Amino acid sequence: MNNIMNQLNSPSMYLVVGIVILFVACVCILFMVRAYKAGLAIGMDKHKLKQAITSSATFSVLPSIGILLGVIALSGALGIPLPWLRLSVVGALHYETQVAQAASEAVGLESLSASHMTAQAFTTIALVMSVCIIWGMVFAVLFTKKYTTKKEKKEDGKKSSLAGFGDKAMNAMFVGLVSAYIGSYLGSFISGKGMFSFKGDIIPILVAIVSAITIAFFIYLKEKKHQDWVDSFSIAGSMLVAMASAIIFGMVI
Repeated sequence: MNNIMNQLNSPSMYLVVGIVILFVACVCILFMVRAYKAGLAIGMDKHKLKQAITSSATFSVLPSIGILLGVIALSGALGIPLPWLRLSVVGALHYETQVAQAASEAVGLESLSASHMTAQAFTTIALVMSVCIIWGMVFAVLFTKKYTTKKEKKEDGKKSSLAGFGDKAMNAMFVGLVSAYIGSYLGSFISGKGMFSFKGDIIPILVAIVSAITIAFFIYLKEKKHQDWVDSFSIAGSMLVAMASAIIFGMVI
């Protein structure tokens, strides 16, 4: 175990990951500078541009805490470099953790942990995590122009039916994803230790309930109390509350 973890946290891994992240960071800075200059060129107020930069940086702090927690959670089994890379470039916390867990089960690991990790298992997990998430970028490059053209096209004075397709598709996929996870939690609790024994792990269900209540509270603040600032913190905030509740439930149950 120590040998594989030493390899996953080796200087060469940090070097490769560091180069990729540095490149992405430079691209972000380049586009930020170009956007700032473009704003000045079209006559935007310099004070408002600086205010936009400051507010964007401020509202990025709390969501990044949730990402940092994801890196920490995955680093115990996959080392620090890979989770750092995945969650710094195109990864998403809910995606990375679930895919890593599913891939580990597919290769026969008892659990996603350093004690069970092997070089072959790590390679498979890293490949699945990376390949499965690239299609958004590939499809964007190949089909975005065609999609936006059809979306903006008007037929008989009305917008194309594709106008709301993106939002509907994302909502449908998100509902399906949540339903699959909750279904697996319920299945594990109901029949995880014998058919309809109701002796499985109930903690994931309780954590899901706490998370749902928390996000509902943030939505209430935004829509009913017009506290729009919570919108940037709602996902990270609900994640932090859910993680804290998991620890508490684990100690109590």
